[in-house]
Amino acid sequence: MDPRTKSRLLWGVVGLLSFLVLIQAYELATSDLVDWGVKLGVAVVVGIAAALVTGQSQKRLVEDEADSRSTDATENESP
Repeated sequence: MDPRTKSRLLWGVVGLLSFLVLIQAYELATSDLVDWGVKLGVAVVVGIAAALVTGQSQKRLVEDEADSRSTDATENESP
């Protein structure tokens, strides 16, 4: 599996599980119950969003890093 794809999927899982932890804390703090279908539906949406944001962020970071490397290489050249 491509390392970037693996990273995106893992960050999606982290987002999904983080949402479930937060909703559980909400239920414990307020004694309000949230339906399981709502929990799982929103958790999946959060996981997908986290994976997509990770993918876009990785692209930008890689492009920025490549731009800075090319700038650094030209700065080191002597006239």
